[in-house]
Amino acid sequence: MSETILTATSGRDTGSANARRERATESIPAVVYGRGMDPISISVQRRDLRLALSGTAGTNTILDLTVDGTVYPAIVKELQRDPVRRTVQHVDFIQIDLSSEITVSVPVRLEGAAKAVQDENGLVDLARTEIEISTTPRNIPDEIVVDVTDMTMDSTITIGDLTMPAGVTAVGEVDWAVVTVLTMRTPVLDEEDAAAEDAAAEGEGDADGGDTDAGGGEPAGDDAE
Repeated sequence: MSETILTATSGRDTGSANARRERATESIPAVVYGRGMDPISISVQRRDLRLALSGTAGTNTILDLTVDGTVYPAIVKELQRDPVRRTVQHVDFIQIDLSSEITVSVPVRLEGAAKAVQDENGLVDLARTEIEISTTPRNIPDEIVVDVTDMTMDSTITIGDLTMPAGVTAVGEVDWAVVTVLTMRTPVLDEEDAAAEDAAAEGEGDADGGDTDAGGGEPAGDDAE
């Protein structure tokens, strides 16, 4: 598992206005917290954070978060982003015990080609791009790989079907779908449906015309009296 030194500065002024001023200087407001410690308001340089999380582990990278000379083993708990520009606005770091299990989300990657699905004009669909796992920090995998080679049109791969690395446990119901198969429409079916709709429309038109004829003729007048 990746470990990276990230230097932070403590003693930042809190509040929205101060946070905006920090971001203007490419410094990101942050906080580090964890069991047995009081939360510490800190700031990190945007460039340093980007480099620290640029490896394959991403936000699951184990960080030696160094604050005023004190090192806190930590990972990113949450990145708050600007809703439009998607730039990081605030970071929550959580101190971790390297010997204790934690729960994190890791990405799912599909591997292989489901020929039986392709032959039936189906599509393999990744229902969950991430899953939660429980393991010790240094044992966190960068991703969970799912082989779809043997999938058929009736297949579903659930959390219970996943093969997890040693020491890693998937978190969630065993019957939660991770990979499913979608049935794609074919041109022949589309043409048949279009023809059926045209026929139905013509039938409705004929029925409307028939009603008009049936109701024709002059109404009974005074001669009937």
